[in-house]
Amino acid sequence: EVDGAADGGARYDAAKCAAVDERFLAMLPPLAGHDDLLERDGAPACVLPEALEALGLPSNARIRVSAGSGDNMCSALGAGACVPGRMVLSLGTSGTLFGCSEAAVSDATGTVAPFRDATGHHLPLLCLQNCTSALNEVARGYGMPHEELARLAADEPPGCGGLTFLPYVSGERTPNWPHATGALLGVSPGLLRPGAVYRAALEGVTFALLAGYDRMRELGVDAKELRLVGGGSSNKLWRQIIADAFQLPLRFPAEPESAALGAALQAAAAFASAGVGSYVRDKADPPLLPELVEPDAATAAHYAAAFQRHQALGKKLFDGE
Repeated sequence: EVDGAADGGARYDAAKCAAVDERFLAMLPPLAGHDDLLERDGAPACVLPEALEALGLPSNARIRVSAGSGDNMCSALGAGACVPGRMVLSLGTSGTLFGCSEAAVSDATGTVAPFRDATGHHLPLLCLQNCTSALNEVARGYGMPHEELARLAADEPPGCGGLTFLPYVSGERTPNWPHATGALLGVSPGLLRPGAVYRAALEGVTFALLAGYDRMRELGVDAKELRLVGGGSSNKLWRQIIADAFQLPLRFPAEPESAALGAALQAAAAFASAGVGSYVRDKADPPLLPELVEPDAATAAHYAAAFQRHQALGKKLFDGE
């Protein structure tokens, strides 16, 4: 784990390294972020001569160097989430929720993972193992396309009349329930209709993500808006369910491949000899689609009750096993 140093840089947490092994800290490489590499001996950092030779490149080549990054870090850049208050919610086979934080976040429960972002700030992150995969199980089970199921689900009420879908079809990492399975609870006459089950699945995944967001808020990380990416973000019903359950507005990056755009922005900042955070904020804030999904305050109580039911049932079935 990396902590901010008094000089504004970063350093390894010596105590945590020692808990792994007393020799571990000495084995780690020095830390350098993008901004640390803007200049080297008074000039922009470039590939070293010996590396150029090893790669068979011209000895006089001036190839700029930046720090490495990761998919979620680049996705945050590409979605414009490099300032506190903007969070990215990625809806793919797995689901992730992450955002910029000026302070380090350490979660003893393991729900929120501590990362650094591509700007030198912190990037607390939640990863849910089961996201669109749970919806695919419903679609396969009924032999119906997602579009038709979503149309039917739109006619169902928030909370699905008490039907609860626990989406842990592949076990789950957040919470740490590898033994968990998917579960459909609260079935009463008529509630196995396709639209109700599909909406319960949408709500079940949303509530699992919301539980992680609640933990982030307990740790001091809050959002003013969510920026949706990933294949599931095109589902308009799911968009509204997320906005209503989180009670936050949703925005949508114009470039769907936000991680690829973020990597390009980091490279552009290196070429311009600029700090990546300031470059993105001041010169290249990624564009958003005009669509804005606002939360419906009238549904808040319905979703809050369904969320509490979802959390209680999951703990009864899987917690402590």
